[in-house]
Amino acid sequence: MTYAASPTRYDKMQYRRSGRSGLILPAISLGLWQNFGGNRDHDTAAEILAYAFDAGIIHFDLANNYGPPPGSAEELFGTVMAREFRPYRDEMIISTKAGYRMWPGPFGEFGSRKYLVASLDQSLTRMGLDYVDIFYSHRFDPNTPLEETMGALADIVASGKALYVGISSYPEAETREAHRILKEMGVACTIHQPSYSVINRWIENDRTIDACSELGIGIIAFSPLTQGVLSGKYNTGGKDGTRGGNANSTLRASHIAPNVLEAVERLMPIAERRGQTMVQLALSWVLRRPEVTSALIGVRNLEQLKDNLGALDNLDFSDEELAAIDAATRGGQMDLLPRPQGWLR
Repeated sequence: MTYAASPTRYDKMQYRRSGRSGLILPAISLGLWQNFGGNRDHDTAAEILAYAFDAGIIHFDLANNYGPPPGSAEELFGTVMAREFRPYRDEMIISTKAGYRMWPGPFGEFGSRKYLVASLDQSLTRMGLDYVDIFYSHRFDPNTPLEETMGALADIVASGKALYVGISSYPEAETREAHRILKEMGVACTIHQPSYSVINRWIENDRTIDACSELGIGIIAFSPLTQGVLSGKYNTGGKDGTRGGNANSTLRASHIAPNVLEAVERLMPIAERRGQTMVQLALSWVLRRPEVTSALIGVRNLEQLKDNLGALDNLDFSDEELAAIDAATRGGQMDLLPRPQGWLR
């Protein structure tokens, strides 16, 4: 059956500009990190992606290592592009990244020119695309000169294989330096993709969010639910069907430490008073900041997608609500500041 997009797909979504650029993203973007790998069949993937597009989610975020196994999310998305989405390519923002291990040897990860260029070529092949809209350096490489990494991004833009470039999980000092180098090359650092949530505020604490605001770099927050912790599902003790029950999950024991879960518990009555689910409260809180262009979600099914989209119905907070949220999460904050060792993902 041929897919035809809903004629009302732009009616309800909120769209925001990425920093001081021409790039505009939906307030909620869909990431294919852990739920669109080798275990996901085409039909259910197409159903979720089509529902998202019909709801105004025009941005689909990938990376070379998304799966599992690595590369499989891009391959699956490529089949959906070919069968369902091809007529709508010019309405879509499709992003991918390179930085984590994809093949053996010294050029299979991090930030060398050879790795970044080769990886993007492989990603384009997997997705059946001529270009991506955004290409990211997925993580800062402490052993490669930043001039080389940013130079590769600038050359990728010049080649036409990416329209915009950005960085992911770069701390404040590295963010400023990446922006400076790209600017000298005549290329904008358009967007930053850090982790950010009500219990993971490292971009506030190290002032990365302030640097992005000052430099005109948009922010798209990944893990706004801290890998599902803020949904409240781990407070019941159950892990079946969740990342906590997956041996290959990136969820750490520290994500579900008692102090973290106690903070989540204290947030529940605040969400209830706002008429929101915990998921909606968490997304609304991230989107309250004008510096945040988009919140990047990941879903396993349509029900989760619909719950996430419900956050758009109430994005405003009173000063009293924000103070109550700060009080509820005090003592339950996580230290997820990116470091050369122990990367976020």
